[in-house]
Amino acid sequence: MKFSLLTLFPEMFDGLLGSSILHRAQSQGHIEVERIQIRDFSQDRHRSVDDYSFGGGPGMVMKADVLERALRHVVSGSAQEQRGVNGACAVGVAPHVVYLSPQGRQFSQEDAGRLSQVAHLVLVCGHYEGVDERFIDRYVDEELSLGDFVLTGGEIPAMAVVDAVARLLPGVLGDEQSFLSDSFYAALLDHPHYTRPARWMAEESALTPSDESAERVGEIDEKGRVEVKPPAVLLSGNHLAVAEWRRRQALLRTLIRRPDLLDQGALSRVEKRVMGRLQQALAQDLDEMVGEDPPSKSGKRV
Repeated sequence: MKFSLLTLFPEMFDGLLGSSILHRAQSQGHIEVERIQIRDFSQDRHRSVDDYSFGGGPGMVMKADVLERALRHVVSGSAQEQRGVNGACAVGVAPHVVYLSPQGRQFSQEDAGRLSQVAHLVLVCGHYEGVDERFIDRYVDEELSLGDFVLTGGEIPAMAVVDAVARLLPGVLGDEQSFLSDSFYAALLDHPHYTRPARWMAEESALTPSDESAERVGEIDEKGRVEVKPPAVLLSGNHLAVAEWRRRQALLRTLIRRPDLLDQGALSRVEKRVMGRLQQALAQDLDEMVGEDPPSKSGKRV
């Protein structure tokens, strides 16, 4: 899969693309990423890429003609790569163009899966007050946003899209099954994770109540530490019991933190009944708590 990033700040992607999983994915040929400096396609001596907004108002607007030339460069390069022996351009080589914008639909795991089926993805990183709407109307296939907040540019959202999409491609992750249990992949949050050491002496002052399943064991030692162990089932070697525990934890965590996701999840009939009862119980508990001060993230009353 090929990613083309249209940006005014290509150096911002150095860290993302030059390290870890995405660096390895490029070196092994699983993905190709090109960074296109939009300013290179300006035709005035100042290399201008923006201008004042028609009708007045604060801020500048990125120019449609400059963006068009940058995109045509990307498209022509894609077409050249797809030409056959006879020189004819292959059918369907047009890339899928996404503009990262606060006005776009919120990007989701479902979008990541859909875009991972695209052969060539172009991400347009906006700046200033945005992009001339004529460019969007003519060339952009969809607008995507990270959420209801505003960033200084589209580079950070583009990084998120590249990372989320690339990790779903064959060969990118070391374990092909890794993403199957990720949060949102099955419309549920992920279960808790634990690793070595199994016997961890934690500072008692740092421990706070939470919805996780770690167990405190023993008394506080002379250094003010207490032993905290992972759930015993994870050390049992019983793979079926581990799978059942992880499923229950994913359901419980989703119910507590993101109950809106449960309507989208692929729940069994029994799970739906159990979750329905838990939701009713939680609603009843909340009704009884009316008038009390809400707990803070640390579990303390505020």
